[in-house]
Amino acid sequence: MTTLPFSSLPFSRAILDNLDNLGYQTMTPIQAQGLPLIVEGRDLIAQAKTGSGKTAAFGLGIVHSLNVALSATQSLVLCPTRELAEQVANELRRLARALGNTKIITLCGGTPIRPQVESLKFGAHVIVATPGRLMDHIDRGTVDLSGIRTLVLDEADRMLDMGFYDDVTHIVSVCPDKRQTLLFSATYADDIRKASARFMKKPAEVKVESVHNASQIEQLFYEIEPDRRLATVALLLEHFRPVSTLAFCNTKAQCRELSEVLESRGFSALALHGDLDQREREDVLIQFANQSCSVLVATDVAARGLDIQTLDAVINVDVTPDPEVHIHRIGRTGRSEAKGLALSLCTPDEMRWANQIEKYQGQPLIWANPKNLKSAAGGSLNPPMITLCVQGGKKDKLRPGDLLGALTKDAGFSADQIGKINILEFVSFVALNRQIAKEAFAKLSNGNIKGKRFRMRFMSDI
Repeated sequence: MTTLPFSSLPFSRAILDNLDNLGYQTMTPIQAQGLPLIVEGRDLIAQAKTGSGKTAAFGLGIVHSLNVALSATQSLVLCPTRELAEQVANELRRLARALGNTKIITLCGGTPIRPQVESLKFGAHVIVATPGRLMDHIDRGTVDLSGIRTLVLDEADRMLDMGFYDDVTHIVSVCPDKRQTLLFSATYADDIRKASARFMKKPAEVKVESVHNASQIEQLFYEIEPDRRLATVALLLEHFRPVSTLAFCNTKAQCRELSEVLESRGFSALALHGDLDQREREDVLIQFANQSCSVLVATDVAARGLDIQTLDAVINVDVTPDPEVHIHRIGRTGRSEAKGLALSLCTPDEMRWANQIEKYQGQPLIWANPKNLKSAAGGSLNPPMITLCVQGGKKDKLRPGDLLGALTKDAGFSADQIGKINILEFVSFVALNRQIAKEAFAKLSNGNIKGKRFRMRFMSDI
């Protein structure tokens, strides 16, 4: 396949130099197909999966058209979840380094609204928001969308799945009629077609082939009886022993049940579903992302916005009736150059859905015998890290370097024994190698971090 350089587009030298510094050499398929249309100013419907480079596609369009000298908000990106909004904002900040003095802010629920109100008083070039919190600001009159030139609806299918249609419709109505609208979606069902007809003007359509490379993701299907479903998930984990697994269920009830079954069998498993509040969701995601939890059991809707770069395996606890959703699920493993494993359990009643996936992929499914699954030697499947929660955060002016310094310079641990550090408003999370966790807790508890002593606790049993 021919790859196109970014220099083939009318980007400024500063943008091209920044892309070079970021290591962006050639365009991904969604960028090669979508960016020329975006730069032209066309409305666009783009169907592309997570990890396809879609954020940089619309992000470069935003950066290219941005007038930094104008303090008004010129671009708005709507995302279904806070996690995705944060990821998008961070990527936009990287892309906008070329411009200098670009203000990009996130407006999401789960955090205090007052600091957002204060930040908006000083203006923002780009806003990345979740629909619910943006509606709060619109109702309060604290946000001005009258200068919007580019509106992006990211993961539009999941915004509709999560019940945001009315909010999105109202937000679109507040934006100027004369604007560019870019809609990105992993699937392109009828509800998306109806929404796009209301929001967009003669949009161009781009679809990137979403079938995954069989050499990168190994797919195996297992035919089972319904009453063996949850037990077989445990067998798959014991047989393949992945460090990090995302298990998809079709219902919230099954999420809860499976996580309880896995916990009872000694696995470190957490459930992610729509009944969790923002704080609970945050706790779960942080532990899974920093490898303090081996198995995340989730529904499709709850997993939106979840972007884990190193995911060893995906297990489809149920076969989904939608082949595109299946492709989207398994595309979360085997990222970059890594190998991935996609395991699907199929009851006789679900065989018709498996046949639809086979037809959609254009290649035969590989069926394996569940009787061949055996518990591999190697002891328990404890995750490599454990998360320490420190009762201090941004409000206490804590930074990642403060916690890393307290653990390395003061406590004497090596940097490779410390994992991800997440600093939130009032708390911080540090991933520690399981071997040093107790000693690190003792030293931090009895010492100071940035001249202060903080309370702390582990998020799970050691």
